[in-house]
Amino acid sequence: MIKDLIRALRLPFASASALPFIFGSFIVRDNFRMLAFFLGFIAAVSTHLSANLMNDYADSKSGADWQDRRFYGLFGGSKLIQEKVLPQDFYLKLAVFFALIAVAAVLAICFTLKGLCVFTFYLFILFLGWSYSHEPLQFSYHRLGEPVIFLLFGPALVMGGYFIQTGLFPDLKSFMLSLPFGFFTTAILFANEVPDYPQDKAVSKMTWVSIVGVEKSYLLYFILMTLGFLSILINFFLSYLGGLSLAALFFLLPAFKATKILKADYSDKIKLILSSRLTIAIQSSVSLLLIADILLCKR
Repeated sequence: MIKDLIRALRLPFASASALPFIFGSFIVRDNFRMLAFFLGFIAAVSTHLSANLMNDYADSKSGADWQDRRFYGLFGGSKLIQEKVLPQDFYLKLAVFFALIAVAAVLAICFTLKGLCVFTFYLFILFLGWSYSHEPLQFSYHRLGEPVIFLLFGPALVMGGYFIQTGLFPDLKSFMLSLPFGFFTTAILFANEVPDYPQDKAVSKMTWVSIVGVEKSYLLYFILMTLGFLSILINFFLSYLGGLSLAALFFLLPAFKATKILKADYSDKIKLILSSRLTIAIQSSVSLLLIADILLCKR
């Protein structure tokens, strides 16, 4: 049961929300608010897990996850509903449960900071997370899923962590520093959309893959990755990041390899697993590197 729960939550993907939030929280370390950080971390990860569950619930209802019932691990959903291991309503109830945990954590932050502005901001984030795939908006079905993911896993998390510590929002520095996280996480989503394209198309789920076609999808992937690395360079020249951040350019090599796979094997789901793994590894490794840069480099 525990193994199935981890699979339903897509727990390993929680690093995509945890790392940007940690980074944003440590941009400025003067008068660090440990309790607010801890509560914010719970809210960020719980919201991510809630959105994962809601995504599987909505894609099951729409029929998208029923087009191919094989479990691939990185894309196509957890498939536990299709395998009749867990009922569809279980996902909805668990999504609400994690959302309530997040709401409780955010209310505690409001009490700590003596203000409700964080709660208003959070409700908008939760709305976007659930509306990513659920009716009536279903952003991911109308070529708006990618911008939503960019916003949620880039500016929202980094600037949110920064705001909890400093009270500053909006803020140019934290926005600029959020860009690599947004681009690389969106690249993960896009890499996972390529193998799902035939099934998505069958239920009129239009992702960015539909803009250029699956054969040319590697071009959009390469643009997203390039923008991620370029944003690191821009932050370095702005003195927002230190010299350690330049080591991220090493990960251009696996990025090129993932692009090559998407170009040559766009119709082979098994081979595309590697491109997804490479993209996840790049995002996680670069995120950890940027956190180390923030902590270790003096500017």
